[in-house]
Amino acid sequence: ATEREAGLAALRSAVEAEGERTKAVLIVYKDLAGEELDAVQGPLAKSRYASIRSLPVASLDLRGRDVTSYIASLSAATRKDVRRKLKRTGTVRIERRTRIDDVADTIEQLYEETRHHSAIHYGDFETLPRDYFRSIARAVRERAEFVLYWVGEELAAFNLLLLSPDVVIDKFLGMRYPLAQAHNLYVVSWIENVRFCLETGRHRLQSGQTAYAAKLRLGSRLVASSIFARHRNPLVNRLMHYAAPVAAFDRWDPDLRQLAARVRAV
Repeated sequence: ATEREAGLAALRSAVEAEGERTKAVLIVYKDLAGEELDAVQGPLAKSRYASIRSLPVASLDLRGRDVTSYIASLSAATRKDVRRKLKRTGTVRIERRTRIDDVADTIEQLYEETRHHSAIHYGDFETLPRDYFRSIARAVRERAEFVLYWVGEELAAFNLLLLSPDVVIDKFLGMRYPLAQAHNLYVVSWIENVRFCLETGRHRLQSGQTAYAAKLRLGSRLVASSIFARHRNPLVNRLMHYAAPVAAFDRWDPDLRQLAARVRAV
């Protein structure tokens, strides 16, 4: 615990020094959840960071299950839907790899196509720099895995997974429309990730901050996530604390708004 506190203090000091050096308007710690949130929220609050609700993280606990028992745990309607879609996948070929140089440009295109297809947009928060996926593959190596879904000779979807000893993080899913929909690749990729978790002895599948309705239907639970931000101008920083409830990201997601409305109705 003492070493963790010292490490966090060193991290804050280094980040804030860099912010001052570059004259950054804002210093932001983005999407902290679970143990990370518990560890840093106190120290960041003392350093005058404003806490803003971010989009929650979807987490699926697979401890003590296999694929069959996982599917059996879903609602009757969802079980039927998943089994039907898995039977109708057609000639989908699944490939797992860590090196993607030959398909990196296509992967970027699929990510952009999926981003533009989304019902809600978060601007710069979801824009990735050029060669992002190539850079991840080269820097992270065996701690990242790309799952490619081919229909014939065409790359119809990709999934970037980040790996830790007990958790698989489903970081990005990109699909070609309508080809991926015709082959039910969202469900296919979800079940493939569940299978991968179980086969590699990992017990939790964490997925991204979109499509909450589908993820809840597939057994995930939502874990609160927060953004901590501090403005270089003390007056503006004080105003940020008052504006934080209005700026909360979870107010703008359509799935979360519908979920909140159902809860209020109950």
